[in-house]
Amino acid sequence: MENPLLLFPQLNISASKDKPYYKVMKSAIKEEPHKASKPGAKQKRNRLSLLLQKPEFHERDQLGKPGNLTKAASVSPEEAVKWGESFDKLLSEKAGLDAFTKFLKTEFSEENIEFWIACEDYKKSKSTHELLPKAKTIFETFIQKDAPKEVNLDFHTKEVTSQNIGQPLPTTFDAAQNTVYRLMEQDSYPRFLRSDPYLNLVKGRNPARPTLRRRSRSFTVNDFQGVRPDFTVW
Repeated sequence: MENPLLLFPQLNISASKDKPYYKVMKSAIKEEPHKASKPGAKQKRNRLSLLLQKPEFHERDQLGKPGNLTKAASVSPEEAVKWGESFDKLLSEKAGLDAFTKFLKTEFSEENIEFWIACEDYKKSKSTHELLPKAKTIFETFIQKDAPKEVNLDFHTKEVTSQNIGQPLPTTFDAAQNTVYRLMEQDSYPRFLRSDPYLNLVKGRNPARPTLRRRSRSFTVNDFQGVRPDFTVW
């Protein structure tokens, strides 16, 4: 061990070793390694925090989430081609639903598919006791004015749905869900079929990261009355 006086040249070198200050410094230097060898509670918490942040720690849970379905199982070109047969066919496939959801996120309109999924889950409720809390959550999240993920519904559909929230039935959100379904089918779905990520899947290429695009305006069901999807990509 180096001389403590050499480690602290600013100290008075003329101080003798029998002075109390020298003894205190010598004792502190001996105790320092001993303290470092025992990690405190703060260090343990930091190590646990780093462990929880490692990707492999959450890998098993992440594979089960909708956003990672394409990672868990690759999509063949044949499967991707089937998604173009109909919008219903796309949503019936887990990987297709995931791919479409990611596409909507690039257009900042993922609230539509999230609402549709919530309605599908709502209709699967096994008892009337499950309907009321689910209906309230869906209404507050997607339908009421200034909801965090408000979907674009016409006035009549929103009013009818709002009136039925007090005594919800399995069919309470059917009209609203059908409206949002048609909007996605006639607007977002044709653009999805023309998108580079989807075309790359059809051609057997690795999907490129999509470019984020903001919507120029919000659409309503009236914008698409009498309009048929554009499938010229095929």
